[in-house]
Parts: sequence; structure tokens; C-alpha cells
Amino acid sequence: MVAEPIVEADHTVEVVVGNEHGLHARPAARLVGLVNGFDAVVTLTDLDTGKGPVDAGSLSMVATLNARQGHRLRVGASGTQAAEVLAAVEELAADNFGDEVVVASQLPGGSGLDVAIGPAVLVDAAVDLTGYVAGDNEDARLEDAVRVAGDELRALVDGGGIFEAHLALLNDRKLLEDVRAAITGGTSAPVAWKQTYDGLAATFEALDDPYQQERAQDVRAVRDRVLRLLVGATEQTAADGILVVPELDAATAATVDATAVEGIAVRAAGTTGHGVIVARSRGIPLVTGIGDVAVRAGTVVAFDARTGVFDTSPDEAAVRATIAERLDERARAIADADAPATTRDGRTVDVLVNVGVLQDAVEVRGADGSGLVRTEVLFGGRRTAPSVDEQAEVFLKIAQALGNKPITIRTWDIGGDKPLPFLPQEHEPNPFLGERGLRVFRRRPELLRDQLAAIRRTAAETPVHVMFPMVTTADEVDWALHELGPRDNVEVGIMVEVPAAALRVATLAKDLDFVSIGTNDLTQYTTAADRTNAAVAPLADGLDPAVLQLIDHVVRTAGVRVAVCGDLASDPQAAVLLAALGVTELSAVGPQVPLVKAQLRQADLSQVDTAAALAARDASQVRGLL
Repeated sequence: MVAEPIVEADHTVEVVVGNEHGLHARPAARLVGLVNGFDAVVTLTDLDTGKGPVDAGSLSMVATLNARQGHRLRVGASGTQAAEVLAAVEELAADNFGDEVVVASQLPGGSGLDVAIGPAVLVDAAVDLTGYVAGDNEDARLEDAVRVAGDELRALVDGGGIFEAHLALLNDRKLLEDVRAAITGGTSAPVAWKQTYDGLAATFEALDDPYQQERAQDVRAVRDRVLRLLVGATEQTAADGILVVPELDAATAATVDATAVEGIAVRAAGTTGHGVIVARSRGIPLVTGIGDVAVRAGTVVAFDARTGVFDTSPDEAAVRATIAERLDERARAIADADAPATTRDGRTVDVLVNVGVLQDAVEVRGADGSGLVRTEVLFGGRRTAPSVDEQAEVFLKIAQALGNKPITIRTWDIGGDKPLPFLPQEHEPNPFLGERGLRVFRRRPELLRDQLAAIRRTAAETPVHVMFPMVTTADEVDWALHELGPRDNVEVGIMVEVPAAALRVATLAKDLDFVSIGTNDLTQYTTAADRTNAAVAPLADGLDPAVLQLIDHVVRTAGVRVAVCGDLASDPQAAVLLAALGVTELSAVGPQVPLVKAQLRQADLSQVDTAAALAARDASQVRGLL
């Protein structure tokens, strides 16, 4: 079937994508649902990439347009309600296309454990089509299957926008046209459906954004739901066992009995898939990336996500003892959260919280302040830059939520995978090695000056530290200090994320009060591996001895106090090693703060063999030492 040509629109508006992961399946589904409610033909064009125009009424077209955060979209409309639909789209875009911020907090209704044991329940994602016999009216069979699948998904819509996206994929008019065209050409309904949705999944997997690549899971979930209905297959679920799946779709994660399933083991790597997010939000123990290990149905298996171990012949008594220990550990850590993290050999380490939204500060237990306020996340959904007053107001609320303990505000950290809608950047062939962090503001200093003014205003009322991200040279430090001006009541530091900065930290820090190591970027730049890329993610391990050697060098030569605010600080065992290396402040994600403090209290840092960790062969050997 030849696609209908996209006609020139009568009316247009321009909107900016503010969503952290761009116009992915969930916000795209809301846009599609909105425009299909108007008597108008609506198109989208990504002005930053030149892609489009595409049909805004088709989820497959909108989602695979791959519009990123900060991209400008031209929305065109023709028809009786063209003006009305454009006004509605502008309103939806201003609300980040209805994409809510997910706040890290205690997992509802679940243990939140990272260890599990039970009989394996194997789920083969492939639906067997070999026994299917085509009938006289394949169109009617398909229509019935799509209708029943829609009823099933509508029952799940209360589980969130993920299932709105599944519904939109199910009823996508472009995809349905392709399926029906194939059936008209003599293809059976299951084969036509599978081929069409496989093609869309392949399109997602070919995108260059890892988050968008994982949306192929949603496509395959919708594909298999309809295929099972067409061939009369039943969906397997786990009861009192560990579900072993090739990949985890959101519907399975939402409908599995969280009180009965012991855990879920996912063969595929990746932590941003919707199924993984849903399972963790329900408190279901989960491990990903177990690979092609052979598992027999019904045999007892176990996993420990903390160590990354999946065991097909576990010591049951030992695993159950570990489960009991972890439950007790969590309960005691929360009860003692407000006590200082003083080690057995008498060293006190400040454990702070990373803040991306105000709720992070409100909900955390036991934090000694904030070691990282992510300003680009706080204000990242805005289409216009926040004023000095607006920024100061939010900073003060964060400080108040933390009992006016010190907060460390990181100045705008944009570029790479973090654009700001109100600060468009030109396309770069390799943005992670381009204008990121402080580098951006050498040519746009006015935005930085406003933020620094807000920080100084906040510091007049509560203890505030400021730190500049993505610093590489002493000249950059000098420029940042000049822009800050008088340092009354403000301690000043920089992020150490670049190996060059780590190696010459003594030069960079001579006029500073502290440095904070961002282990996420430092690891990626040191190992030349993107941790969101499943193909190389194992290389991007913060416990790689090369990364640890850089951290050790920073601690020994900086001449100022050293903090860590990357993911490594949220790992209780890694936190002990960092403290033993001489790090005095650790800033972790909220739920991990009590656990990190508890682990530090149990540690005798004088007994940690830091020399062995620094000389280890690889990250796995370091974990063995810990």
C-alpha cells in the first residue's frame, strides 16, 4: 500500500520537547491521543534534525521521529479544527506532554530486596505460529484479537502511561493499514501482524538513543499479546518462583503477582526498560543481564543483584540466610538513619543526598545535607530560563526540607544527553566530547550569572556550596571564580569528571574549598564505554582499578576535601572503599542513604586493603576483595 502523501499544513506552531528522554512512547502516545480527538490532519517536523513531516496521529511515526529533549518541533495542522488542535498541542507540550517526573522513594508494597531464590519459571517470548491455520476471513480474526487485547490493556491503564502507549501501539492506524494490506495480499493474520511489528521494533533498535532502543520491548509486548490471542496461546506467569524472561515487558511486570513471585531474572541487559522500571516500583526483586545461561524449568535458582550473580545450583540455606540478613539490614539502617556515619576506627563520613526534584530532599532519611543539587533537572522542563528569584526560592525549599544542612548546588550541567529546552545547542557529531557543562557558558555567561546570583542569595540564609561541572583546565576554574565574584558565605568546588582534571587536580584546586568526583562520567571517559550501551556497559564499571587509581590520585594530591557524588557513592560496599581511600563526603540517591551510613558504621577503614584494590586485575576482583 502506498502511504498517503503528507500535505502542506494550513497553520503551524513551534514547541520544544522538554522531556528528559525526548518524545518517547509514553508522551508520544498522549500526543497521538490528543490530535486524534480533533477534526484535523496534524503533522510533526523536527527542526533540529530535519526529519519529517510525519503523521502526528500515528504513534509509530511520532515515536520513531526520535525527537530529543530540547528539540524544536514544528506542528502543522489542516482542517476544521486546525487552530484548536494546535492550541491543545501547545498546552500539552508546556506540560512536558504529560510525562510525570518519577521520584525515587521507598518501593511500595515490596521488600525492596536485591536477592531471591525459587524454582525457575521459564517464559519463551516467541509465540509458536506453526500450527495456525488461516481461515476465510483473516481480517475479522485480527479485528477480534485487537479488540480483546485492547480490553486487556485498558484494564491496566491505571498502572500508568506505559499502557496508554501500548494501547496506542495496538491501534496505530499506520501499522493497522500495513497489516491489513499484507492480509489482502494473502498473508495470514499472525504472520502479517508479526512482520509489521517486528519491523517497527527494528526501527526503534536502530535509533541512537539507548532509552529509545529499549522501547522495542514495548512493541514486542504488544506484538505478542495479539499473537497469543490469534493462536490461542496462554500467557505464562510465575507463582512462588523466579520468572526467567528474555526481556521484561511492562504488562508482565504490572500483572505478575508481587506477593507470589520470588523474583524476576531478565536475560537482556539494560535498566531503563519500562518492564524493569515497573517491577522495581512494585518492590519485586530483579536482576538483569543474566545472558544465555542454561536454566531448566522447575529447578531452584537464585540471584543476588548486589553482586550480579545468577546461580543455577545455589546453596539454599545460604541464600535464605542472606535474605534474612538483608531484611534485617534494611530495617536497622532505616531505624538508625539519623545517626552519624562514624566508622569503627573513629572516622566520620558525611553521607548526603543527590537532589533532582524537591521530593528527593523531602523524602530522604538521615541525609547530612545535599552533595548534589541537579539544577538542570530541577528546571529542565521549562521552556524559558528561570529567574534569579525562582531559582533562589527552589534552592531555599530544598535546604529547608533538609533542615538547613549544607546543600551543594551544581551549576547548569548540560550537553551530551542533557540539553536544556531554553538553551538550544547546535548539533555536534560527538556531544559527549563537545560543549558540556561549564564549557557551554563561556559563550552564554548571562544564564550562569543569573544562577550564581540565586546561589549567593540563598547562601545569605542557609549554608550553600557551589560547584562547576565538566572542568578540564585551570583557565576554566579562573573564569568560573571571576563570574562568581565575592565568595561570602559560599564554599566553592568543581566536579572531577574528566581524567585530565583528575590528573592535574592540585593545579585546579589551589583556590577551591573542595572537589567532588562524578564517578559516572569519570568512569565512561576513563574506559571509553557508555554505560547505557548494553554492548559495552560491563566495561563502564566504577570499580575498575583504573578509575580507583584516579580517585586515589585526587584524594592524595587535591589539597582540599574530596567528595564523591556519582553512582559509586550509592553502593554501600563501594562507599567503604571510597572512605578508606580518603573521601570524606558521599552523596547518594535517597533510598540508599541509610544503607550507606549503616555500612560505614560497621567498617574499620584501617583494615580495608586499598593497595590490593588499586592493584587489582579488574572490577570483578575488586568486588571480591570487598
